[in-house]
Amino acid sequence: MEALLLGIYSFFVWLIFIKFKWLPWNTTSQVIVVIIPVVALTALILALNVVAPSSPDVRVFKYVVQVIPQVRGRVLEVPVEPNRLVKKGELLFRLDPTPYQIDLNVAKAKLAADQAKMEQASANLADASAGARQLGEQLKSATGQVKSLLPRLDLAKLRVRQNRELVASGAGDRFALEQAEANVTELEGQLATASANEAQVTQKLSGQVNGELSTVAAARAALAVAKAQVDQSRADLANAQWNLDQTTVYAPANGYAINVQLRPGSFTVAMPLSPAMSFVEEEYQVIALYKPNELQYVQPGNRAEFALTTIPGHVVQAKVDSIVWAQGQGQLQVSGTLPQTGAYPQVPGRFPVKLLVEEKDRALFLAAGAEGHGAIYTEHVEMIHIIRMVILRIGTIMDYLVLKLH
Repeated sequence: MEALLLGIYSFFVWLIFIKFKWLPWNTTSQVIVVIIPVVALTALILALNVVAPSSPDVRVFKYVVQVIPQVRGRVLEVPVEPNRLVKKGELLFRLDPTPYQIDLNVAKAKLAADQAKMEQASANLADASAGARQLGEQLKSATGQVKSLLPRLDLAKLRVRQNRELVASGAGDRFALEQAEANVTELEGQLATASANEAQVTQKLSGQVNGELSTVAAARAALAVAKAQVDQSRADLANAQWNLDQTTVYAPANGYAINVQLRPGSFTVAMPLSPAMSFVEEEYQVIALYKPNELQYVQPGNRAEFALTTIPGHVVQAKVDSIVWAQGQGQLQVSGTLPQTGAYPQVPGRFPVKLLVEEKDRALFLAAGAEGHGAIYTEHVEMIHIIRMVILRIGTIMDYLVLKLH
C-alpha cells in the first residue's frame, strides 16, 4: 500500500515538475518533494498503528481433551477413525464389560437380599409393636380385675364376720358361715392370681429404651440397620452400573481423534498419565497478540479482520471479544529467591486479544495452531482504516507464494 501511495505521489510530481513544469525543479523543490512523502507516510503509519493496530501473530487455539477411561479393561472395539470428524456422543472405543456386568449382577442380588431382610425387620417391628400394645391391654385387664376383686373380697370378709357372730349367738347357720369362708378363700386366690398377672405384665413393661419397650426398640434398631444396609447396597449397585457404563467411551464434543494408537486387545488403565487418545474439539478460539501501547483505543465489540496462511486469499471477518490483561511476566512464582530485575531483564511481553469470528465465516475450517496476521479497527479516524484493509488483503494474497528453493 505504501508503494502504491508513493507511485501515485511520484506521478503527480512528474506531472507538476517535469511534464508541465508548473514549478521549478531545483534543490529546494527536490528537498521538499522528498520530505513530504517521508513525513506523510511516517505520520500515516504511526496513526494506523494506534487507530487500526495490526498484529503479525494471530493464532488459532482448540481445546485438546486427553481421553482417559474411568475403568480399566481390555479393548474390544475401536470404531473411530483418526483425523476424521466425530460428532458428540459417537463411540470412540469399547472395553470388555464382562467383569463389570458380573459385579452389577452381584450388586443386584445383594440388594434383593438386603431388601428382604429389611422387610423382615419391618415385620418384626410390627409384631413387637403389636406385642407392646397387647401387654398394655393385659396390664389394663389385670389392674381392672384386681380393682374389681378387692371390694368383693371385703364384702365376703364382712359376711364371714356377720355369720360368725350369728353362729356364736345361736341364731346363725353354720353352713352359711362355711360358704362365706369358702367365698373369701376363693376371692383371695383370684386376687392373688390377678395381682401376680399385674406384676408380671408390669415387669415386662418396665424394660424401656427411650420411652419404648425394649423389644420394640430392638426391632426398630434392627430395621434401621437393615435400611442402612439397603442404602449401601443401592449405592454399590449404582457404582457397579456406573463402572459398566464407563466401558463404552463416547466423544465429548464434535472434533477429531488424534494419535489413535489404541487397538482391540490392548489393555487400558484409569490413569491420568496414560491417555488412550487425544481428542481435538472442533470449537476454536482466535487470539491476536499485541504490544500494550497498541491497545489504548481497542474496545470489546470493535471490528476486526485476520488472514491465515492455511487459507490464503481469504480475509476472515471478526470482532473483538475481550482483551486479556494478564501475561506470565505479571506473575511471581513462589520461591525463596528474589525476582530478577536488571542484570537479566525479561523480553517485554504481549497481551492477547480474543477475537470472535462473524457468523458468515463461522463455518470455515480453522486448523488448530494455524497462524496469520490481522488488524483491529477502532472508532477513531475511520477514514484511514481503508489503508489497513488494503495492506491486510495484499498480505493474504502474498500467502499464495511458497518461497523456498527446494
